[in-house]
Amino acid sequence: MSTTPSTKHDELTFDSHGTTCAARHWTGIGSALETDAGRPVVVMAHGLAGTVDSGLEPFAAALAGAGMDVLAFDYRGFGASGGTHRQRVRVADQVEDYRAAVAAAQRLPGVDASRVVLWGVSLSGGHVLQVAVGRDDVAAVVSLTPLVDGLAAARLAMGQHKASTLLRSSISGVRSRATGGGLTMPVVARPGEVGALTLEGCLEDYLSIAGPTWRNEVDADVALELGTRAPMKAAARLRVPTLVQIADFDRSAPPQAAAKAAFKARAEVRHYPCDHFDVWPGKAWFDAASAHQVAFLTRVLG
Repeated sequence: MSTTPSTKHDELTFDSHGTTCAARHWTGIGSALETDAGRPVVVMAHGLAGTVDSGLEPFAAALAGAGMDVLAFDYRGFGASGGTHRQRVRVADQVEDYRAAVAAAQRLPGVDASRVVLWGVSLSGGHVLQVAVGRDDVAAVVSLTPLVDGLAAARLAMGQHKASTLLRSSISGVRSRATGGGLTMPVVARPGEVGALTLEGCLEDYLSIAGPTWRNEVDADVALELGTRAPMKAAARLRVPTLVQIADFDRSAPPQAAAKAAFKARAEVRHYPCDHFDVWPGKAWFDAASAHQVAFLTRVLG
């Protein structure tokens, strides 16, 4: 049986409340996790303003190599997906898109619709906690460096940025929200510049994984949208095997909040002595993070 990770994928689309979302599908290799009902399927989404072609493929290929199908998708307004409001983060919309992606994944040929894995990173690492609650078709959850507490993230940011930089970003956000959206700022910028992520090294780290459909642009009201983000409340209601992967020196998604959510979810926890982007392809802790995902899912799905 071959377990060599495959980069081959199919392009497809699905509907999410009238908007066409773009996705990529990797077919699981081998029969290690296959039953008469089919193979398990992992539904995968990116973090803040991310796109499928920006660093997700190596994670997906490793999981497909272990026998799982993978469906990775772009949220409405981002990447190759449709949507009239481009580059705008709306948590409720993204959660709806995630649920629509699950339905699309369950329709894939050869897939066991009762063994769905929800995979999220950073912002979507919180989404998957919400989507999993109350479903009996979700077999496992993987949450990588998750953002689970908007207020905690705001407090962390206040301790790391100059007040003037935060004020300029906040003013831009208020203006965009007041005018119905459309005023944008960079997703990542250099320290002292206006942007959603402006810590030392964030610009270089994000650009290192950025794919051709990714744009360094996000609606300026993103901080207002995420400030009340609290998927941690959903963690206590999870009833499925869950893996939470925490970057102990994470400057973007507070690791203490992630640990608290993991405790509430009774999750398996893996710690990495690194920052937020250091678990991504090309970084020192990618191999470990990816291998732990494969090992966890192989065990709970097998």
